[in-house]
Amino acid sequence: MARTVGYRSLLVPLADNPETDQALDVACRLAAEHRASITAVAVIEVSPVLPIGAHMFDEEARAKLLLRRAQSVGESYGIHVSGCVVRGPEAGEVVADEAAARGVDLVVVGARRRGRRPFGHTVDRILRDSPCRVLVIAPPAEAVPGRVAA
Repeated sequence: MARTVGYRSLLVPLADNPETDQALDVACRLAAEHRASITAVAVIEVSPVLPIGAHMFDEEARAKLLLRRAQSVGESYGIHVSGCVVRGPEAGEVVADEAAARGVDLVVVGARRRGRRPFGHTVDRILRDSPCRVLVIAPPAEAVPGRVAA
């Protein structure tokens, strides 16, 4: 008996890079297919030496711009993307916590491939700590300069 995987809610962490754009595109297609909701999360990393509510006007403006772009992409698919800006000491931890708090079924994250470790610290943390499935959208190994596909 075949079991189908259904997603009711997806979470997409936002960053200003092409990988995030691809992840958002995939999330919108999945949401349209499964009639799911999407929450986009822009994380502002706050240094441990600053209070969590420190004034970070430039970072806030960039985060709000990322949210507006995500909502525009969603609209192009006929999908409503709700968004939020969240502050925390480390983006991967914040994303995993948001996934747990919101009870999402899937986190869709864009990632760059890096040398020996496939992904950076943030994606590793999301993979390790998220309470749900995580779909990583990354370029194929052969597309990464200086890397030979196995």
